[in-house]
Amino acid sequence: FFYYERKKHVEIYNVRGKAQQKVMLEILKNKECPFCPKNFLKYHKERVITETKRWILTRNQWPYQHTLHHFLAVYKKHAETLQEIEHGAFKELLMLFQTVEKEFSLPGGALCLRFGGTDYSAGTVAHLHAQLIVPDINHPDYKRIRFAIGKKE
Repeated sequence: FFYYERKKHVEIYNVRGKAQQKVMLEILKNKECPFCPKNFLKYHKERVITETKRWILTRNQWPYQHTLHHFLAVYKKHAETLQEIEHGAFKELLMLFQTVEKEFSLPGGALCLRFGGTDYSAGTVAHLHAQLIVPDINHPDYKRIRFAIGKKE
């Protein structure tokens, strides 16, 4: 069993803009996990699209540049590693994303899941979460989306 010690809930070095940085600095000051249900709406300003027993689904508050859709599924219990999630959670997540794919008529995209230490996951929040990302390939300024993993150089 892999274990690492978490010292903080967010990683400021992985933010992608000034607005996100401002919120992350507030979270660091308050020493709260922004993805735990009791804090989620305090920091996340996109509406919750739906919830299941184990997941909250919303749009990403800070979508990657050049996305048509960027959804965020947050595990409801505080978990950082795959070892901490309940059996059946991935089945539920798949059904959630299948519903989104159908409801929004998504032509394709990618699923990404962040877990564990932020030096490895490149996440800004140390709480297990998944993303469904659809590029906006028809936008005039389109550029390919790169999903980062690993520590910044």
